[in-house]
Amino acid sequence: MRLLIQSRATGRFLAPSMDSGVPEWVTSLDQAGGGVCTDPESAVQLLEDNCDFEDQPVIVDLDRLGTANDY
Repeated sequence: MRLLIQSRATGRFLAPSMDSGVPEWVTSLDQAGGGVCTDPESAVQLLEDNCDFEDQPVIVDLDRLGTANDY
C-alpha cells in the first residue's frame, strides 16, 4: 500500500521536506516521493497533524490508480 495526501483545494501533495524532514506542501509527485505512507494509520496521523479544513485533504492510494478500482 502506497498512500499520499493531496489537497483538493490546491492540488499539492503533503510530503516531508528534503532538507528538514518537516512536512510541507509540494507541487509535484517528484518532490513528494518521501511523503508516501505504507499504512493507513500513518497517513491519517500525518493528515490530522498537518492539514487544515481549507486544504480539503484526501488520502490517495497510488496502487489503485490505473486499475478497475481507480478513483
